[in-house]
Amino acid sequence: MSLIKQLWIAIALVMTIAFGGSMIVSVLSARHYLEQQLQVKNIDNATALALSLTQLPKDEVTVELQVAAQFDAGHYRFIRITSPTGKTLVERVATEALLGAPAWFVKLIPIHTTPGQALVQDNWIQYGTLTLASQEIYAYKSLWDGTIELLMWFVIGAAVTGVAGTLLMRIITRPLGEVVGQAQAIAERRFLTIAEPRTPELRSVAHAMNEMVGRLKTMFNEEAARLETLRQKVNRDAVTGLSTREYFLSHLREALQGDQFGSSGTLVMVRLPDLNELNTRLGRQLADALLKDIGTELYNAGSGHIGQRAGRVKGAEFAIVCPTFASAAEAARDIHDRLMQNVLPKWSDKVPELFQLSAVRYRRDQNMGELLSRSDETLARAAAIGPNSWQAVEDDNAKAALPAEQWRTLLTEAVSGGHLALSFFPVMSGDGASALHREGVLRLQVDSQGTLMSAGDFMPMAAQLNLTAPIDLGVVKLAIEHLRTSTGDIAVNLSAETISDSHFRHELTQLLKTYPEVCKRLLFEVPEYGVFRQFDAFRELARELKQLGCRVGVEYFGQRFADSDKLADLGLDYIKVHPSYVRGIATNEGNQEFLRGLCKVAHAIGITVVALGVENKSDLPLLASLGFDGATGPGIK
Repeated sequence: MSLIKQLWIAIALVMTIAFGGSMIVSVLSARHYLEQQLQVKNIDNATALALSLTQLPKDEVTVELQVAAQFDAGHYRFIRITSPTGKTLVERVATEALLGAPAWFVKLIPIHTTPGQALVQDNWIQYGTLTLASQEIYAYKSLWDGTIELLMWFVIGAAVTGVAGTLLMRIITRPLGEVVGQAQAIAERRFLTIAEPRTPELRSVAHAMNEMVGRLKTMFNEEAARLETLRQKVNRDAVTGLSTREYFLSHLREALQGDQFGSSGTLVMVRLPDLNELNTRLGRQLADALLKDIGTELYNAGSGHIGQRAGRVKGAEFAIVCPTFASAAEAARDIHDRLMQNVLPKWSDKVPELFQLSAVRYRRDQNMGELLSRSDETLARAAAIGPNSWQAVEDDNAKAALPAEQWRTLLTEAVSGGHLALSFFPVMSGDGASALHREGVLRLQVDSQGTLMSAGDFMPMAAQLNLTAPIDLGVVKLAIEHLRTSTGDIAVNLSAETISDSHFRHELTQLLKTYPEVCKRLLFEVPEYGVFRQFDAFRELARELKQLGCRVGVEYFGQRFADSDKLADLGLDYIKVHPSYVRGIATNEGNQEFLRGLCKVAHAIGITVVALGVENKSDLPLLASLGFDGATGPGIK
């Protein structure tokens, strides 16, 4: 029972006791007063009638007429005259029992009065004793009416007090509600601070909880900062700030084998003159400054291009994965123009022949060694052209790009015609013995033969055409249909562009409310770049989904670990760590230390950690020892 209900019960009990006590005292006091008044009336009436009879002749008819007249004129229960010997001379008794109040009330609160007595004289001789008792009907009626009036005033007072008390209780308990909300947020792994109320008792509780939340946030932020430093040390080149060779090649492998991006993209290579010769001519510090300027420009080139990543693969050689450009020439021209405009003018007097640049298209599942060899060949051709030049090689087997209107027709018909499908991949527990859930990956049927296109091939175009919302809603409907006819849990992905669509969020919540029985088995995940790009919208969406019983996670986690302190307020259920940290984990001690710390921080706030891109089942014991709760990837069947 809630504290508010207990307070109201206590208040109602106290008011009932107080009213009951006051009513009992009031009724008993009124009864005592009425008994006194009836007693005085009996005595006065008996005396007056006795005096009147004393002055009259004492024949039987006269006495009886006088008594009858008095009896009929007043309200008496009886009037009786008895002789000195005890013989009844005259007697009149009321034949009807008039109560003036309900029988149970009369029985519960009886009025007791003593009849009035007086002597009737016949000259100097005692004629008899007059005894009379008045009717209590009016006393009972007065007592009953007073009780009812008191009860009515109590009901009115209780109603007024209840309304005023409710308003006052809301004001008083508003800080308590904030404290309760903070406690619920902590239970949901959302660490919020609240303003401390003025009520001393609540202020001490709120202060203690705020201090606890502050300590948790400080601990989380300090550990996150330490892990970010470690991540930079392990996976970032110290001079340029770009990805190290191992980390970049892991990202390139994900672009070639994974479903996160499209089925084709461009690999751009940038090569400077011999580094040893640069160090000799410029000196170590200037050579490092040149490398840093180039690294900064290559890093900035990825701004606004999802999945684009640059790395330093050799001493004076850089590579950039460009998944979003439509052609190799377009990617090469973009990088080349940036270097020519922002780097070469600064160094043209010292290094006029600054670089050569190549761009080569790649396809999904292409051999990485073959791709790098083609890039080296293309670089050699660029060098043959001359300094600061570029050369691009397109994919001869690539299909012609569809116009935007054809894409719109294809995607619209896919949603309305039921051409969307889900392919399911298992997410296993850390020991690989059981399934945590299945991940439903979106596919698009493009022809009557059942050819399926992966999400990375068409979702970028869907985002450009503002069609991600109906597609994502269709994915959720497919997942619900599957859950209703199967067992286990299913995770589905939401696009970064969709989570900020308020209309989509409304439709999604209404859809989920229609199927409350599957909500606890439905998981939603959003790519990390989408979470931080639309952070406020994601936080609101996560809160709505969790209120419906769904679980919420972040996919491809770890690329923006420096901003991960924001996640402490979201109440996430799980994170899926980016494959670039997981691939080759057995030989990368630096990433092992980083991932061990990441799992420790996530577990401290109740978040489950899943490894993406696991290529070998033999890695599962190592991942489990690092703290991973689950794993998925091509090596998990």
